[in-house]
Amino acid sequence: MTAPAPDSLGLELVRVPPGSDLVLNLRLEAVLDGVLVTGRVTAPLSAECGRCLEPFTDSLEAVFQDLWCYPEQADRHARTATDDDHDETYRLDGDDLDLEQAIRDAIVLSLPTCPLCAEDCGGLCVECGVRLDEADPDHRHEPVDGRWAALAALREQVSATDSVD
Repeated sequence: MTAPAPDSLGLELVRVPPGSDLVLNLRLEAVLDGVLVTGRVTAPLSAECGRCLEPFTDSLEAVFQDLWCYPEQADRHARTATDDDHDETYRLDGDDLDLEQAIRDAIVLSLPTCPLCAEDCGGLCVECGVRLDEADPDHRHEPVDGRWAALAALREQVSATDSVD
């Protein structure tokens, strides 16, 4: 089954485009306390590389398993959960269960914090900002000592006036 992606489903450099199709594979099981949902969601990604900042697209597959409790069971779960458990209890609303928060949590927790366009992406040159994957193999910069910068500028100025004469 497919469902449209909700808004703001992502991180700083990677996101699921709002309205794009999320492919859901769900298994619902009736258990004593409610409904156990095991799911797999596949989502398209729109991202910027964390090294070279080039945009790219990819896809993500996330899995989740959560229990939606009957209202009377949800209260019992809330009373028995300790602060250490951080137990989030989903409640059935009649015959309906809202999967949005569980899907959102599964996707956002599976997103890479530093997405890469390629595993071997070279990133950007720290001196000039050119993409190192597109630069010549002998791309280098002369190290300049800041203490000598004024003297180097004066030398260039003198050599420029000498070439004019």
